[in-house]
Amino acid sequence: MNTIQHLEDQAARAERLAKRITDTLTIEKLLTFAGERRREIEVIAGKHRRNQRAM
Repeated sequence: MNTIQHLEDQAARAERLAKRITDTLTIEKLLTFAGERRREIEVIAGKHRRNQRAM
């Protein structure tokens, strides 16, 4: 499994869990975690695109 897929899986799991619970603080933490993983994906994907163009 590549890094982007791993981060996507983590974000998706956190988002699914956030929908199943009622504790507001935990929901906020899960959604923050998911957002951080998605931002990491954007950074990695951006680097990958720049490297592709440089070739």
